[in-house]
Amino acid sequence: MPFPIDAKYIIETEQQLEIQFPPLFKQKMMEENGGEASTEYDDWNLYPFFDQSDKKRISRTCNHIVLETKQARKWNNFPLTAIAIASNGCGDQLILIPLDNDKKKLSETIYFWYHETGALEKVAENINELIEQ
Repeated sequence: MPFPIDAKYIIETEQQLEIQFPPLFKQKMMEENGGEASTEYDDWNLYPFFDQSDKKRISRTCNHIVLETKQARKWNNFPLTAIAIASNGCGDQLILIPLDNDKKKLSETIYFWYHETGALEKVAENINELIEQ
């Protein structure tokens, strides 16, 4: 069950990953840290930002974006600059990638990364479009 998160945990994640998340994504996650989404292909569990405010939230956010991105980067064909934001439970990931003109900022566009082939497919212009699907 998603719940709100303090912006300081998003900032901590940005510092750890040395990247800035897109504004709409941060806004959605501040309101509901994690949750579910569906695409035409699959159902997805959004990774939360790690919330260390109490034991319950630590437990609920243990599969956080930093951890899951680090795990995904161990796979041979995962894009090195991508940030994993969701999983379908079968190895595939929804990812954000840096802007072409500023590698320290992530694009709002969400991509489906196929773990078997490494192929990327655009699935939504932003997190709001993904949630509305």
